[in-house]
Amino acid sequence: MAPQTVNETSFVSKTQHYLKVKKPLLERQRRARMNKCLDTLKTLVAEFQGDDAILRLDKAEMLEAALVFMRKQVIKQQAPVSPLPMDSFKNGYMNAVSEISRVMACTPAMSVDVGKTVMTHLGVEFQRMLQSDQQQQQQQSQLESTGRPISPASSGYHSDAEESDAAPSPKPEATNSMWRPW
Repeated sequence: MAPQTVNETSFVSKTQHYLKVKKPLLERQRRARMNKCLDTLKTLVAEFQGDDAILRLDKAEMLEAALVFMRKQVIKQQAPVSPLPMDSFKNGYMNAVSEISRVMACTPAMSVDVGKTVMTHLGVEFQRMLQSDQQQQQQQSQLESTGRPISPASSGYHSDAEESDAAPSPKPEATNSMWRPW
C-alpha cells in the first residue's frame, strides 16, 4: 500500500487554508491598523504637548507618555477654576478708574462737580460689582454644599407671592459716602 500523495497534496482543507494563508494576512492587517493608530496618537500627543520628543520614542514609551498626558489633562479639568477672570476684570476696572482720575486732574477745563459725579458713579458701580460677586460666590458655595439652590428666586424667576421670602433689593448708597480711588 503506497500512500497517495497526489490526492493529499491537491486537496487543502478550509482549516489548513485559514491557518496558512488567511490568519497571517489578518494578523498583518490588525498590526497595520494598530501601528496606524499608534502613529496618529503619537502625533496628537506631540501636537498637544508641543514637544516633538515623543515622536522618537518606541511604541511602549509613547503609550506611557500618552497616558501620563491624559491623566494630567483629567486632573487639570477636575481642578476648580479660580475666579481669575473676575479678579482680572476688577484690576482692569481699577486701572481704568485711576487713569480716568489722572486725566480729569490734568485737564484744566474740567469742572470739579463733573469729576465728583463721574468718580462717584464709578465707585458706586464698583461697589455694586463687588456685592454681586460676593452674592454669586455665596450662592455657589451654598449650592455646592447642599446640592440645590438656596432660594426659589435663585434662578432669577419668582412670583409676587414668594416676594416675602425673597431678599430685599439693595438700597442705593447715599452720595455722602463718596468712593475715591486715591
